[in-house]
Amino acid sequence: MRRRLLLAAGAMAAATPVGARAQAGKVFRVGVLVGGQREPFWSIFRNTLKDLGYVEGTNIRFEYRSAEFEPARLDALAAELVALNVDVLVAVQTPAALAAKKATQTIPVLLAGVGDALATGLVTSLARPEANLTGVSTATAELAGKSVELLKEILPAARRIAAIANAPDPFHKPFLEQLEKAGSQGGVAIERVMIEREADLEPAFARLGGGAVDAVIVQPSLSPALTAALALKHRLPSAAASRRFTDAGGLLSYAADIRHIYRDSAIYLDKLLKGAKPGDLPVQGPIQIELVINLKTAKVLGIAVPQSILIRADEVIE
Repeated sequence: MRRRLLLAAGAMAAATPVGARAQAGKVFRVGVLVGGQREPFWSIFRNTLKDLGYVEGTNIRFEYRSAEFEPARLDALAAELVALNVDVLVAVQTPAALAAKKATQTIPVLLAGVGDALATGLVTSLARPEANLTGVSTATAELAGKSVELLKEILPAARRIAAIANAPDPFHKPFLEQLEKAGSQGGVAIERVMIEREADLEPAFARLGGGAVDAVIVQPSLSPALTAALALKHRLPSAAASRRFTDAGGLLSYAADIRHIYRDSAIYLDKLLKGAKPGDLPVQGPIQIELVINLKTAKVLGIAVPQSILIRADEVIE
């Protein structure tokens, strides 16, 4: 499936002449707003645009802004990009998208890898989104609920799981709701842990270690590298709806394949730059979901991952 999709994207780019993919002589100015970590979004997004015929400095120019995991900076950065009168404002993940929506009702806003676009109030309809918003969603809230089931299968004796939620990100509401729904169905109590700023993570994980909870599930807009490292440090089995989390040492992730999400976001940008109206482009959901297990982390924690999980995994990190 993954190989067919990649080949299809490559064929599409090759079949369309560069001259037809961008207005001759036009240098598009694209604003990019992220809340924190820029990879893997930045590489995938730019490489896809290159395949579609966009050459930086020739027919496209990026204005990149990052809040560096300080959500309070997003509104000002979004306003800064709007003041530059960019052709399209690309907002990566939910907090950046909400700041972009607040900053402009006229410049097209491309949602790249946002959570539940309906539940967070980004749009009122996926099929016919707001006048200047469209993009690609990861459907993360539902996937977070699945993480409860997977952790319970790996840790049958688990009775208490902490939900590490990013308080400034409105997506924390559907995230927690889905976790609590799954916990109720699986006989697991969900302990809410609200994180206001990155500095809150260390004391939160320290409090949860030592048997206070059986595992943790992390909201994906929190730093995957830092949260995965803290979970390992405090010997906590962990999950998140983010592949970056397992790459950084988290135990498992059940998430939309972010490579498809960011590639499709670039394809949507191409459509917008060609003149498509955001309201005519439905908010797209994830094409492929992947389960990744980090066996190195499982061994460090002394956890035997059941074969029933391993055979369902799309990837096992050893």
